[in-house]
Amino acid sequence: MKENAKNPLNFKSLNHISIVCRSVEKSLGFYQNLLGFFPIRRSGSFAFDGAWLFNYGIGIHLLQSEDPESMPNITQINPKDNHISFQCESMSTVERKLNEMKVEYAKSRVEEGGVYVDQLFFHDPDGCMIEICNCDNLPVIPLAAGDSAAVRSCSSITCNLQEQQQQTYTRSTDNENLKSSLPSLNHIQEDYLPCV
Repeated sequence: MKENAKNPLNFKSLNHISIVCRSVEKSLGFYQNLLGFFPIRRSGSFAFDGAWLFNYGIGIHLLQSEDPESMPNITQINPKDNHISFQCESMSTVERKLNEMKVEYAKSRVEEGGVYVDQLFFHDPDGCMIEICNCDNLPVIPLAAGDSAAVRSCSSITCNLQEQQQQTYTRSTDNENLKSSLPSLNHIQEDYLPCV
């Protein structure tokens, strides 16, 4: 296994998030009907109830609580609490759906350098916080020294282009070649603000 300082454990992606539930059946309905996850086959070797769901490239594993009555009741929506965040195409569509399904939510707006991100926060049936946002409005700018020009994007096309441009930048020693090899990086930073 080749060691990589930026990926020391050779991760490929997020696989799943596990959530302990009072009722797997109720949570299954929530994640399917509101968030669009679909059930997938779960290993039969588990000695406890649960369900596996998948969509958007990640899994959610629902685990039946051994003592549902002892689970805390979380009623206050606190955006500073632990949460799972999903990006969406239309915040107004999400808000309309939450209203139709009578799901209580809190709205928030973040501003960074004239760029705005809208957020909606709500709970699943067991109090796990869910955030829906248009976070792809914000650029991802690494804080590591010498890496500030690298901007990552959730768009694989833009990300691949930026990686190629960063590699060109790193390999180039001639300033004139550098300037001509990176004309579109500034265009991407100014005209396309990739996701967080």
